[in-house]
Amino acid sequence: MEPFSIPLETIYLYALIISGVITVLYVLFADVFHFQGAGDGLDFLNPVLIFAFVTILSASGYLFEKLSSLHYLLILGISAVIAFILVTLLNVFVLVPVSRAEESLVYKESDLQGRVGTVITPIPADGYGEVMIDSTSGRIAKPAKSFDGDSIPNGTKVLVVQVKNGALEVTVYQQLENFNL
Repeated sequence: MEPFSIPLETIYLYALIISGVITVLYVLFADVFHFQGAGDGLDFLNPVLIFAFVTILSASGYLFEKLSSLHYLLILGISAVIAFILVTLLNVFVLVPVSRAEESLVYKESDLQGRVGTVITPIPADGYGEVMIDSTSGRIAKPAKSFDGDSIPNGTKVLVVQVKNGALEVTVYQQLENFNL
C-alpha cells in the first residue's frame, strides 16, 4: 500500500530517523525539558518511552516491509506488539532502577542534623574547620563551626546540632556509658 503515493517502507524509514534523533536529543537534554510534578504517577507517558516506542515500531515495520510479504496491517500489529514488549522491558529493567538509584544518593542539609561526624580540620573557637560524616552513599565533608564557641581539636567526634548557611554547627559528642533507667 502506498498512502500519498509514498511507499510504506519510506514512511517507516522517515519515522525511524526522526524519532531516533528526537529520542537522542531528549535523552541528552531531558533536564531542560523536565518539569517537576508534571506527569507524576503516569510513568507510561514518559517521553523517552513514547519516543522509544515510535522508534522501535518504525524500525520493525521497516524491516518487515522490506523483508516479508505480509499484509501492511499485520506488519503494523506485529511491530506494535514488539515495540510494546521492548519498551516495557526498557522501563522495568533500565529506567525505573536508574531513577531510584539517582534519588538514593541525594541528601538535604537538614538530614545531617543529629548525625555524628569526625573533625578533620580543627575548629577554632571563633572560626571554621571541617567535619567528615560517614554516610551509606559515601563520606560527606562539610565546613563546621562550634555551636558552643569552644575550639575542637582534630579527630574529635562531634554531633551536628544544626545547619546554617551551608555550615554545620557542632558540639563535642559525649556518648553515654552504661545508660540505665
